[in-house]
Amino acid sequence: MPRVSNVEKQKSHERILQAAAELSREKGIENLSLADVMAAAGMTHGGFYRHFSSKEELATAALARSVDGAVGNIEAAPEGAERDAARATYLKTYLSEEHLNTPRHGCPMAALGSELARADGPLKAEIANATDRVAALLQGDKGIQEGYKKLALIVGAITIARFAEDPAKAREILDAANEGLRQIS
Repeated sequence: MPRVSNVEKQKSHERILQAAAELSREKGIENLSLADVMAAAGMTHGGFYRHFSSKEELATAALARSVDGAVGNIEAAPEGAERDAARATYLKTYLSEEHLNTPRHGCPMAALGSELARADGPLKAEIANATDRVAALLQGDKGIQEGYKKLALIVGAITIARFAEDPAKAREILDAANEGLRQIS
């Protein structure tokens, strides 16, 4: 059997990470099956341990991947007007019906909040780091407390809106959150 090149191994690693990031937000980390992740990545279950030593390592890396994808545009924008515009776009997108209806592609904090709160070890450290990182990106020029206020508002709003059985009620919750953001900023 021919050896897999480093490039192919990296591509496989990326597919596993992407599948885990999406499936964990859809099903939860506790319900995340390695067989499902590997199938979604187009690979066999047996290949998992060539890439990760445990489900916890995978979950931690998938969480980091999800956060990177969510805030990468803000981080890439230069300070000033471009960063402000990227931040505004992030907040608008976060409180959108699209985000509301697609937790698989959305924020892991909202999709996995209570589960991540019970985590420990590297996964707990990763979510704590992600919380500080996102709050710092959202803070604007008023300091970190503004960032934490915005983060708490948007994560709470999308989480509560997902509880609503009536789409109109969910929209009302998102509208209220947008009004809250205007008051904070």
